[in-house]
Amino acid sequence: KNKKQEIHLSSVPLQRTPSEYKTANRMVQPEQTHKVLNVVVDPHGQCTTEIKPPLSASPSPFKMKPVGLQERRGSNVSLTLDMSSLGCVEPLIAVPTPREKVAMEYLQSASRMLTKEQLKDIVASSHLLQTEFMEIPMNFVNPKEIDIPSHGTKNRYKTILPNPVSRVYLKPRNPVDALSTYINANYIRGYAGKEKAFIATQGPMINTVNDFWLMVWQEDSPVIVMITKLKEKNEKCVLYWPEKRGIYGKVEVLVDNVQECENYTIRNLTLKQGNLSRNVKHYWYTSWPDHKTPVSAQPLLQLMLDVEEDKKASTDRGPIIVHCSAGIGRTGCFIATAIGCHQLREEGAVDALSIVCQLRLDRGGMVQTSEQYEFVHHALNLYESRLSTEAVQ
Repeated sequence: KNKKQEIHLSSVPLQRTPSEYKTANRMVQPEQTHKVLNVVVDPHGQCTTEIKPPLSASPSPFKMKPVGLQERRGSNVSLTLDMSSLGCVEPLIAVPTPREKVAMEYLQSASRMLTKEQLKDIVASSHLLQTEFMEIPMNFVNPKEIDIPSHGTKNRYKTILPNPVSRVYLKPRNPVDALSTYINANYIRGYAGKEKAFIATQGPMINTVNDFWLMVWQEDSPVIVMITKLKEKNEKCVLYWPEKRGIYGKVEVLVDNVQECENYTIRNLTLKQGNLSRNVKHYWYTSWPDHKTPVSAQPLLQLMLDVEEDKKASTDRGPIIVHCSAGIGRTGCFIATAIGCHQLREEGAVDALSIVCQLRLDRGGMVQTSEQYEFVHHALNLYESRLSTEAVQ
């Protein structure tokens, strides 16, 4: 070095508890002040130190950038100190561990293909399924990832948000109104990664009913599957369809007929916009108990089979819309079961773990609890038994 380098280290007062302050007051004289340690490095590499009075308003070189919400939740933070730039720039940088990257790699690669026999065995192993479920990253969205002012007014639950990459965009009614493009809904891939096979969304709110029907029209969806009551312990969804006829924004909805089945109600609807009209079938499944899973998977399987028949009759139309209240729990169960049953028919085996991971890549939190994860396996096992019986016959 051609000249001396001075490193100023300002002392940083520690935060103490009230009891520690009492002890400190007895040990430290009031007139004592903080000192500055001056470290001098001469050209021969020798270090000397001296105590100097503190510089007035001397900034501390030890600054940590604020850590985001996701980073604070259980993540490790590595600290890097660049001594060459000490005193010139902020040398202390918070570098989060790549938890998000690890989670993404898990969701993209996790797999456990089950044969018919293995599926039957794993259904009987509740603990194994619970352990497997707990390892799957939820992949919830940080609110900062959605750069739309006031989008929170259109979310039923503030922590359940649409993944930005796959979220449904409504056509803007006003070019400068970004909020008009927002709806808490995601496109969901189907069997073999088929794009936009489903749309998973939250139960409509009083101020999002028009957005919901606009989405149904825009996406040309032939079927809506509703898996919640309007109210359980609290409001789960508003009544968003008319008794006979209703106008929601630019979409007119007509109820042609209602068919009451044992576990769900079917409404045949006609949607109109201008001179155009489309038929939509609405399934309202009401026998799912609050905060539990159904005792039998048979009603859900029957609903799924009915929906598949409708989809086959309208192959040139858009995604099947599925919603519960938050649009991740029961909605995830229905879609995971539908994809798994398709895989059983095509391959004679099923990979429920991979299916749930794919769902969470598209919408965070899909299949919300370990009980629901077990229920999906029970439904798939029941469907496989039915396939085996039909094969024998």
